[in-house]
Amino acid sequence: MLKAGRNYTLTVSRISEFGLYLQDEEGQEVLLPNRYTSLTDQVGDQKEVFVYHDSEDRLVATTETPTIKVGEVACLKVVDKTVHGAFLDWGLHGKDLFLPNRNQQGGIFAGHSYVVYAYEDSITGRCVASNKLKSFIDNMDITVKVRDEVEIVVASESPIGFRVVVNNRHWGMIYRNQLFRPVQIGDRMKGYVSRITEDNRIDISLQQQGYRQVQDSAATLRELLQANDGFLPLNDNSDPQEVARLTQMSKKVFKRSVGMLLKSRELEMTDEGIKLVR
Repeated sequence: MLKAGRNYTLTVSRISEFGLYLQDEEGQEVLLPNRYTSLTDQVGDQKEVFVYHDSEDRLVATTETPTIKVGEVACLKVVDKTVHGAFLDWGLHGKDLFLPNRNQQGGIFAGHSYVVYAYEDSITGRCVASNKLKSFIDNMDITVKVRDEVEIVVASESPIGFRVVVNNRHWGMIYRNQLFRPVQIGDRMKGYVSRITEDNRIDISLQQQGYRQVQDSAATLRELLQANDGFLPLNDNSDPQEVARLTQMSKKVFKRSVGMLLKSRELEMTDEGIKLVR
């Protein structure tokens, strides 16, 4: 059964003046408007589409890729407000994502962006948004483990760091003293589970741990050097803040990365800094 807010691979069942009718395995059809079709489309072709409700409450398909789907978290901009709620830009032509008043927490202002969760409304079947994330995100049953690579969205800031949503399911924390690059609310990025406590708190690092971390950081340092004519004004005596500013690494990771490149004879260190030799 086709539901709004999800991606599907569907088969062209018939062609009309309005577009292509696509069919799932159960025989349910949805229209893909002419805007997203071409003259080469034929019955039997398969299409990767996203399904949502149009302004007349009909299920329709699009080949556009939305910023968010059902079950996901993203930071979206408010493009309009009415007495019933706000409308968010989720990347679809002519159709915004509805954020009902009942799902709003705090002030919502046009032109501002907010971290929201998309879900299927149980009454209307529509894909709608909520910025009351605690209704959907929890750490009751942890589905990640230490050292896992995860996708995170930065949800809020506190004195100790940034609270993040992990894999659209859990809460995690990036501590401020472990940040070596700028982070803002709404950022989506890769992270790594560094610790899970007995009470199911998840600590997140933006850098891998152990030997793999050094390998990746050495590769990043090599790319930085190549982008800066083979030279960076950093060495063992450099201030940690300057290292973080230029490389987005901690001083410890920087020194290990330099050591790996020195060992492979790709790098040499001078009083002025480090430079590539090949």
